[in-house]
Amino acid sequence: MNAPIGVFDSGIGGLSVLRALQKELPHERFVYLADNAYAPYGEKSEAFVSQRTHAAAEYLLARHQIKALVVACNTATAAAIQALRLQHPALPVVGLEPALKPALALSHTRRIGVMATRGTVGSEKFARLLSSVQHEAQFEVQACNGLALAIEQSTLPDQAEAAHAQIAHLVQTYTQAMGPFGSAPGEIDTLVLGCTHYVFVEQVLQQLLGPHVQLVSTGEPVARQTHRLLAAAERLNTEVAQESEQPMRLLTTGNLQGLQAAAQRWLNGTSEICQAVPASLALA
Repeated sequence: MNAPIGVFDSGIGGLSVLRALQKELPHERFVYLADNAYAPYGEKSEAFVSQRTHAAAEYLLARHQIKALVVACNTATAAAIQALRLQHPALPVVGLEPALKPALALSHTRRIGVMATRGTVGSEKFARLLSSVQHEAQFEVQACNGLALAIEQSTLPDQAEAAHAQIAHLVQTYTQAMGPFGSAPGEIDTLVLGCTHYVFVEQVLQQLLGPHVQLVSTGEPVARQTHRLLAAAERLNTEVAQESEQPMRLLTTGNLQGLQAAAQRWLNGTSEICQAVPASLALA
């Protein structure tokens, strides 16, 4: 089935998931929608995030006839994934959640840090997830207000320098608030990146926390789950792609220049695959 896979995020963070999807599913086509006009979602109301997520799903189905949807945003998943699956029962829908369970398998000190947006850590979905594992380790959960926005702004030439300084400041502030990191007893030896944006500051985090702290994200598990669902639904692409077909299209409701810069930096993509779409996502 040669229809594309839809990937949706509030901004550029989901490009980290798209990278993993491309690696896992090299014969598939993808259309990525970044809702940059309203990014980031982490500090917005659950009702607003749900409305935008449903609008994005409808847009991708109507305009691009997607065969599956990956909600590459922890906050949007928490707000809308259940309703999306009910509304579109025939559509394989994959969501994200902070990788607490994979982190448990890696941690030796049994102290695990979790960095996520305020919307994610304040959601009922996250509360259920944390409750299911908190008897197995001590979790230090930190809402990182402003970090996703600074990462978004780091792709804009006129804001990049200030944004990088803000990223360094916020990362240091939030990791210090969580407690000591390291491999000794009582130290946090594993850090869960509970927002797809945070993958793009892994190098900053690793330099700050040291080589013995393991960083855990969700891109690869999500890509494997997408593969499994497509195979089960018999929707994997078995056709040879036509030369006229683009393997990847990137759409934004916001600043096109920012998405182009992000694509070049993190996907080795060109500006030609990027396109601006109306922020209303109107189908008319």
